[in-house]
Amino acid sequence: MTGKIGIYFGTDTGRTRRIAKLIAQKLGGRADVPLNISRVTVDDFLARDVLILGAPTYGDGELPGLATGLAQESWAEFLPRLAGRDTRHQTVALFGLGDQDKYGNEFVDALILLHGAVVACGARVVGFWPTDGYSFKASQALIDGLFVGLALDQINQPQLSEARSMPGCGN
Repeated sequence: MTGKIGIYFGTDTGRTRRIAKLIAQKLGGRADVPLNISRVTVDDFLARDVLILGAPTYGDGELPGLATGLAQESWAEFLPRLAGRDTRHQTVALFGLGDQDKYGNEFVDALILLHGAVVACGARVVGFWPTDGYSFKASQALIDGLFVGLALDQINQPQLSEARSMPGCGN
């Protein structure tokens, strides 16, 4: 088990990967190089005490995966492999990308799918994020009025992403 933070993402456009790299850069030597979840084994994932997980939202609020047209497996294929595994020792922070104008009724919905999967296995999720500064219609990724992780819109608000991704900026 390594003491470094594991940062895992799913993407095909590269936007989520760029944010994962930005977060790793902000964390300095505390984080390993971010990896696409398609390159991670369940055992490697479970070996981390601290995880940062990121995903864009596809279509009607879906996780990236083969069913959404990706050429390789992603979160949709990885998360079922966690079912029944023990993540009680893990602390998880989430980040999600969405388009609040074009997909304002599903804004960052993939966050709740990541959240549900890790919480079902016992992980503690941190980093709930306020909705101030966003203009979306609906999101499944809200609990008690907060996003379950960092919400980013690289299409309509890319200029805000770096400041939003600073460690310690969320709740």
